Amino acid sequence: MVRVRFAPSPTGIPHIGNTRTALYNYLFAKHNKGKFIIRIEDTDRQRLVPESLDKILQILEFVGIKWDEGPGKNGPYAPYVQSKRLKIYQDHAHDLVKKDHAYYCFCTPAQLQTMRKNQQKQNLPSKYNRNCLKLSQSDIKEKLNKKTPFVIRLKTPQSGITQWQDLIQGKISFDNKNIDDQILLKSDGYPTYHLAVVIDDYLMKISHILRGPEWISSTPKHILLYQSFGWDIPKIGHFSLILGPDKKKLSKRHGAKSALDYQDEGYLPEALIAFMAYLGWSYQDNSQILSMDKMIKLFQLKNVQKSNPIFDQQKLDYFNAKYIRSLSISQLLQLIKPYLKFKIGEDKLKKILPLIQERLIKLTDVNYLTEYFVKDITTDVQLIKQQSKKPPSEIKSVLNQIHSAYSAISDSHWQADRLDQIGHQLLKKTNWKPRELFMTIRVVVTGRSATPPLFDTMAVLGKSLVLKRIKHAQKNI
Repeated sequence: MVRVRFAPSPTGIPHIGNTRTALYNYLFAKHNKGKFIIRIEDTDRQRLVPESLDKILQILEFVGIKWDEGPGKNGPYAPYVQSKRLKIYQDHAHDLVKKDHAYYCFCTPAQLQTMRKNQQKQNLPSKYNRNCLKLSQSDIKEKLNKKTPFVIRLKTPQSGITQWQDLIQGKISFDNKNIDDQILLKSDGYPTYHLAVVIDDYLMKISHILRGPEWISSTPKHILLYQSFGWDIPKIGHFSLILGPDKKKLSKRHGAKSALDYQDEGYLPEALIAFMAYLGWSYQDNSQILSMDKMIKLFQLKNVQKSNPIFDQQKLDYFNAKYIRSLSISQLLQLIKPYLKFKIGEDKLKKILPLIQERLIKLTDVNYLTEYFVKDITTDVQLIKQQSKKPPSEIKSVLNQIHSAYSAISDSHWQADRLDQIGHQLLKKTNWKPRELFMTIRVVVTGRSATPPLFDTMAVLGKSLVLKRIKHAQKNI
């Protein structure tokens, strides 16, 4: 059975690139009728951020990634938190020492620092000099009896190569002579990432390891560990690196925020998963918003690209706006409500949403696009003047005619088609061009030069508010 894992470290809130890794693992597992496991790798105790674990799980839940085993869903290989599995790692590390595949290292931090400085002076690679490998069994026993602090290091082959057929990147190989005798167990009894990840992947029967490109250089260390234990090696693949528009590694300045940040800004999970999926995976023209179920049916590793995708904020905006346009007004109404910063009655909001739905890119845009429907506007005299470039006296006179014409409409007839009819009658009376007249009315009643269709907007604003704003503009011209 296919079993994959997403193994975040709670050292911060993962950005969208990390979530893409989780998504690809999830799609691959479900496409192959397999299991998707969450494992929390919290052995780096100094860098732990207490609230980050909750945020990691919130992100997965927000984008619709459901795990089969992990926090809150314990399976046959629990616990799924590494800090609760310390004895497992310690026993395995000591077992490697007994098999002569690892050794105790008693070097102090000061000794290691001196060693590195000497290597730098001689232009030598920075790797452990195997000083403690020369210790006799009696020396080792004596130090252990004295409780001298130690770490356990892997005894790495000094010749040959370590290679694998990467599921995405192709054949990759490393010279063993360049691989350090990595620390497996630290002096505090906690494992390093390398030891814990290999043991857990084996014990949890992970069939495929699919992760980001930053782990390529660690893979030969992991393969050597598998070989030292005498275990079968899972299939391994490394996804491409997401780049910013400047072709550099994606960072916060490019938009490398977490999915929760995007949620706060009004992006929908359906748009986010489509956007993330296309960051390195191909399907037709890469412009369709595919449901999670559809992606599961389509997803195959052969369609995951080796080349590095470019993070394009405009494409995310495109997907989000497209999905918003596909919603019914009742669906949009419910999604919009948490983002509104001021009160609008539901009945009025139902009238406004059809006017602005095509203009929404993010759900938070609702505040700017609805503000003038419910809040006082500032009369921008200069903006009003710019629409016709007529003298103030003529603008004032035309505003008076506009006010009179619309005052004559009864409340029951205050509808867009009637307002439109009156507007075209005013064109004949004023002898103004359509753009001059209608843009002047638009700016006067909304304070904006860009709005939804003018007469639909006026209909929703209501008679009293429209007339009040016309009168106010007339006084200030």
